[in-house]
Amino acid sequence: MLRDDINTAVREAMKAKDERKLSTLRMVNSTIKNADIEARGQGKPPLSDGDLLGLLQKMIKQRQESVALYDQGGRAELAEQERAEIAVIQAYLPQQMSEDEMKAAIAATITETGAAGIKDMGKVIGALKAKYAGQMDFGKASGMVKAALTG
Repeated sequence: MLRDDINTAVREAMKAKDERKLSTLRMVNSTIKNADIEARGQGKPPLSDGDLLGLLQKMIKQRQESVALYDQGGRAELAEQERAEIAVIQAYLPQQMSEDEMKAAIAATITETGAAGIKDMGKVIGALKAKYAGQMDFGKASGMVKAALTG
């Protein structure tokens, strides 16, 4: 489904002659194809929509790191280009959860999984990734889960 949306957007960007969006979406398609090839090499099926959301989040994180470096280096034009790519990619992610929503989801998942301590952190993170792929920043969530399980 997500692949179809991206391919449709590529065609629309071509018709609209939107070069920034077109090049960004082509890069996204290329990244998806490379990930599919890598999965096939490991005997896995093509990426699911949940896996694709994680891949898109990873692409956004890479661009955010680049923006910070470009801003530090005084390269405003390159930073702006990365920000434009982030905006295009974010259009394909579901709405991100707020910190309060993340805390509630983590508390519910800890209760559901019966996690008792830090040794159960992997189980909780796995359940969160299955349920909230693309909606949650798992870097932040990891620290929140750790705090909830130790506190």
